[in-house]
Amino acid sequence: MSYTIIIAAIGSLLAGFITATLIARQREKKQVGGLMADAKKEAEALKKEKILQAKEKFIELKSEHEKTIQSRERKMGDAEKRIKDKESKVNKQLEEQKRKDKDLQRLKERLERQMTAVDSRLEEIEKSHRSQVEQLEKISGLSAEEAKQQMVTALRDEARTEAAAFIQNSMEEAKLSASAEAKKIVIQSIQRVATERAIENSVSVFNIDSDEMKGRIIGREGRNIRAIEAATGVEIVVDDTPEAILLSCFDPVRREIARLSLHRLVTDGRIHPARVEEVVRKVEKNIQEEINELGKKTIIDLGIHGLHPELVKMVGRMKYRSSYGQNLLQHSREVANLSATMSSELGLNPKLAKRAGLLHDIGKVPQEESELPHAILGMQLAEKYGEKPEVCNAIGAHHDEIEMTSLLSPIIQVCDAISGARPGARRQVVDSYIQRLKDLENLALSYKGVSKAFAIQAGRELRVMVESEKVNDAEAGSLAHDISQRIQNEMTYPGQVKITVIRETRAVSMAR
Repeated sequence: MSYTIIIAAIGSLLAGFITATLIARQREKKQVGGLMADAKKEAEALKKEKILQAKEKFIELKSEHEKTIQSRERKMGDAEKRIKDKESKVNKQLEEQKRKDKDLQRLKERLERQMTAVDSRLEEIEKSHRSQVEQLEKISGLSAEEAKQQMVTALRDEARTEAAAFIQNSMEEAKLSASAEAKKIVIQSIQRVATERAIENSVSVFNIDSDEMKGRIIGREGRNIRAIEAATGVEIVVDDTPEAILLSCFDPVRREIARLSLHRLVTDGRIHPARVEEVVRKVEKNIQEEINELGKKTIIDLGIHGLHPELVKMVGRMKYRSSYGQNLLQHSREVANLSATMSSELGLNPKLAKRAGLLHDIGKVPQEESELPHAILGMQLAEKYGEKPEVCNAIGAHHDEIEMTSLLSPIIQVCDAISGARPGARRQVVDSYIQRLKDLENLALSYKGVSKAFAIQAGRELRVMVESEKVNDAEAGSLAHDISQRIQNEMTYPGQVKITVIRETRAVSMAR
């Protein structure tokens, strides 16, 4: 009984368990079915969306493709139109060319017919000419060649006789009028050119407001005036002359530098050795700029164009050079104007003559010393800077150093003589005096260690500046003795020459 109950209980339990299991499986099947249905729905929605995107992309690509095709078709249409236009133009040109060819062919045929008629006419004329020549030969008893030869001989003799008579008459007339005409041209050239008298000297006067300024210029124990003289190479004479100081030097460039430097120092009020050197350097730079401007102004005033810049500088330096006491720039301007006037009277090129007249003495202002005559040196400089052969020859031949090869050369020589020979133009003493001072300075500069040399006091003193690193105190005394012996043995000079060798050592430091 108990077993039956137990078995029944177990069976009921198993039945309940099986029933619960089946119910659970059915529920799971329902859930899986719902999930699958949802997945199918999502897949269908995604599929539709992708299909729509693909259609839109296709439509977009199709539109772009159609635009590309339309653009290509438009370009092809334009190209086809241009080709048709060119073809039409070429066809028109071909038709025009064919028409011209036909016209040329007709013209050629007409010319051939005319040439045939002309040839036949020439043959008739030639036959007639031969028959007439034969008749003339029979009448005269001479052949045509013999008659021609006799006629040529007679004409040649007649022409020779007339030419000889004409040459003889021309020579006689030239001899009678050449001298008078030459004098007339020279006098007219001189009268038409205004000249200035030479006023060059070796002393300049510097005016000051009061005599108290003299003491400041001299400085304590004379250090200021010594610094100015050492920097400029000009002797400064401070005497009892009221409100004036004398600047003595043979070189007008140095005198001008000294005068302008003194003017700046006096105006500024600061006068001491360091300031002196600074001012002198600035003034030297300004003088060089003034030389360039003066050269440019001179060529503009004379109407000369295309001159090399180096030649322009040389023209400006002429202001500070003199020849026998005559200012070289004024002399060259005068020769240029005379040459232009005289060449115009003779029917030559006045511009070329004016150019040669201005440059004829550039050999006197070279940047470096040379032993060549100034005419030859000037010719070489002109050739170097591209002047014409006529100008170069006129420069080199104006003192007969070379042969004259053009009519311009004697004109320059004559005008140079006219400018130098007029009253008051030159002083022979000044030139020899300047040359002697230059020789003194060049002799001192030939020694090793010498940086500057200045001949002052009209050549009675030679101041020699030496480099302290190359020359010591003992060698400075020996150098002064050697220079004095060479001057005594090699040069001619009046009186005596004092040689002063200056050796200076400076120590410079900056306080910051």
